[in-house]
Amino acid sequence: MSRYKTMFASLREKKQGAFIPFVMLGDPDETSSLEILHSFVEGGADALELGIPFSDPVADGPTIQAAALRALSNGMTPKKAFEILRKFRETNSITPIGLLVYANLVVQGENDAFFEQAKAAGVDSVLVADIPSKEAAPFCESAKKSGIDPVLIAAPNSSDDQLKMIAELSSGYTYVVSRAGVTGAETKAEMKHGQLIEKLKDFGAPPPVLGFGISSPEQVREALESGAVGAISGSAIVKLIASTAPEKRNETILQFIRGMKAETQLS
Repeated sequence: MSRYKTMFASLREKKQGAFIPFVMLGDPDETSSLEILHSFVEGGADALELGIPFSDPVADGPTIQAAALRALSNGMTPKKAFEILRKFRETNSITPIGLLVYANLVVQGENDAFFEQAKAAGVDSVLVADIPSKEAAPFCESAKKSGIDPVLIAAPNSSDDQLKMIAELSSGYTYVVSRAGVTGAETKAEMKHGQLIEKLKDFGAPPPVLGFGISSPEQVREALESGAVGAISGSAIVKLIASTAPEKRNETILQFIRGMKAETQLS
């Protein structure tokens, strides 16, 4: 089984939802980035969702945009990002790793080459944030050819036809956005997703995981109660990284992850 299938099966047995933190690779620097990934797992994260910095991250709000610019200014590149992941995989072969990237990073060479590099680095899934579902087929085909799960976004305004396409093309999990707009903890997540999640299940889509605007343990609980099998938190964590002194960073992250994960117990 894939790492995602293994993870979701294990969580079902334990009657838990998944908590998945997001961070920008290379923020605040290459060495600290690897330490942060290990802190996520130590704190109880079930999977990781990671960004490769890009100069025009149109799906992201100011917090994650700033993280991308910090990483780029420190010399982070896709090659270095993959090297961080290879080092992480030297001691962790279990935790699923997902990438959230932009199309230019994928197509700057050939699609197949990007996904092959991702697979070699230990990546399990890739979400190309600025590709609509109707244009996703070539990316999904390249991903699957390399053994990568292509993840697509389901939004509150997605049509039934779009949801069917998401179900047909994607694997691993479905990224359900909690509201319209860009990423960010500045705008609270909306949790009325029962109908959307039920439609995804009816169409046979991969497990729904809720993201965008989730910044507190209470919102993790609300996400799971809305029917999602997991929750992704990004901007709140990126803010912690930016605002915490280096000597206190890992412990602060640990406490945050533990608090979020504690709310995933379903009974």
